[in-house]
Amino acid sequence: MTTDTTEQEPETREPFGGLGAAARNVFTAENSLLVTFLAIVLALVVGAVLMVVADTGGAMSKLGYFFASPGDFFSSAWHDISAGYSALFKGSIFDPSTVNGTPSQFFGPISNTLLNATPLIFGGLAVSIAFRGGLFNIGGQGQLIVGAILAGYVGFAWHLPGALHLIVAVLAGALGGAMYGALVGWLKAWRGAHEVIVTIMLNYVALYFLGYLLNVNGFHDPTKFGQAVSKPAAANARLPHLFGDSVATDIGLVIALAAAFAAAWFFNRSKLGFEVRALGINPRAARTAGIAIGRTQILTMALSGLLFGLVGVSQVLGTTNPNNSALYPDVDAGLGFNAITVALLGRNRPWGIVAAALLFGAFNAGASVMQASAGLPVDIVNVVEAVVVIFVAAPRLVQEIFRLRARRAAAATGGQA
Repeated sequence: MTTDTTEQEPETREPFGGLGAAARNVFTAENSLLVTFLAIVLALVVGAVLMVVADTGGAMSKLGYFFASPGDFFSSAWHDISAGYSALFKGSIFDPSTVNGTPSQFFGPISNTLLNATPLIFGGLAVSIAFRGGLFNIGGQGQLIVGAILAGYVGFAWHLPGALHLIVAVLAGALGGAMYGALVGWLKAWRGAHEVIVTIMLNYVALYFLGYLLNVNGFHDPTKFGQAVSKPAAANARLPHLFGDSVATDIGLVIALAAAFAAAWFFNRSKLGFEVRALGINPRAARTAGIAIGRTQILTMALSGLLFGLVGVSQVLGTTNPNNSALYPDVDAGLGFNAITVALLGRNRPWGIVAAALLFGAFNAGASVMQASAGLPVDIVNVVEAVVVIFVAAPRLVQEIFRLRARRAAAATGGQA
């Protein structure tokens, strides 16, 4: 009795009621830069409304006599909105009160934005690479965790000289994510398993494996009694500060920007990048042109996993780590799923993803300041981010709200709508 080991014919039908086709439509040319900008504007308007509603002692308290004195309501509402967005700006970009302060105070807001944006750049690029190959990598959490495990382990268990320790730790994290992603590609290519289901299940495998490791002798930090924390990475295995010890941003930002440049080159200049794009556009045509579908799927998922592995590296070895470069249960911090929204907002293009990551990084950096100084809940920022994604994912809705089609039609007919 023989076993057929030949590559299976890739599935060309869209499972789950056309999930892949629906997702691809999100990244088409219809979702223009103008629509993306208007989606952000609409989200900020929604955020402004929430700021007014959230401050029950402000504008909302004036509703009882709105018709008697509407100016009181609008004046208080404007105060809530301006205070909220002003605090968001001060916490993420620049605070004028720090002009005469220390460098850490002056550059603190923008450095926090860059620090929050770094893992989002890696993650957004990871999602976009898989997606442009016709795959939906929703397993960023698992690949991130595996990358963090290997990077953290090399960081505290291996003893290497100088910068070599950091290089090996970074490569270990990237390799871990790549191998975990390649496993998904192999199951997709040779066994027909859908990547959405496989990656979701592998997320749980990685998550519970991390929980197991954090309680194992030799991995768990014995000085943290009762806490699920690993041993900290050695000092020379940590990502160094980019602008000095007083500023939080680390060298991971440089690696992320290099990854964006490499992704742009990959899709526009490399043979494999062309094959990935061809596979994502039309698998049948790609096969007819001689592209090895299974191999390309595996390599696509491996590259996507590699970038998610770098997210894990930045989380465990970067300056944002709250546990002194040690692994902890929440090391993924939801970045595996946030990366999907960044790729969506960035219109699946490397430099668009960088811009989207900076925007979301600014939101995350300024949210705590907004709560502290303006007394508004940080959940408002989460809602604004979600609304941005909703409007970007529904470009026709934005077009109808701003009557973009009517204006194009009027321009085409000489001003007659």
